[in-house]
Amino acid sequence: MTSQSYTIRNADPNEFEALGQLMVQVYSQLEGFPKPDEQPAYYQMFSNIGEFTQNPGVEILVAVSQKGTINGGVVFFRDLQYYGSGGTATQEKNAAGFRLLAVSPESQGLGIGKALTLACIQRAKDHQLSQVIIHSTKAMQTAWQMYERLGFRRSEDLDFMQGELPVYGFRLHLPA
Repeated sequence: MTSQSYTIRNADPNEFEALGQLMVQVYSQLEGFPKPDEQPAYYQMFSNIGEFTQNPGVEILVAVSQKGTINGGVVFFRDLQYYGSGGTATQEKNAAGFRLLAVSPESQGLGIGKALTLACIQRAKDHQLSQVIIHSTKAMQTAWQMYERLGFRRSEDLDFMQGELPVYGFRLHLPA
């Protein structure tokens, strides 16, 4: 698949279940990341991914192939009060965020994660917000590198523990 053979768009509600299954598959295979039996509530969140859209300003974005296959997705939050993470991120003002970025194993390395990230950054700019907040774990080091190339910087004030798992905050300041 070439990088031009997918489209980034808002997910249709009838795609939420397939995206949730993709997210479970991706996250459960990450080395060093808790498995479904270790953090069942976290994986239940993937299965019910569409519930995020019941909050204002929350969008689920998907990367869809020309054949209609979901190759990846992410949840964008225009208002961090709905972000749902630990730590202090939900108290940040004038900030957007995104969570739960996942790209199917067969589609990794094609720029889909970057395209989904850039779509979230653009939405934050469109809403004239001053920053984008995200979180990651050591199991997602590949994504860290991409985020840093896009201008995100580690922000230790956003770090928190999710059970036994350290979760690391990143911040991207947007030009005014």
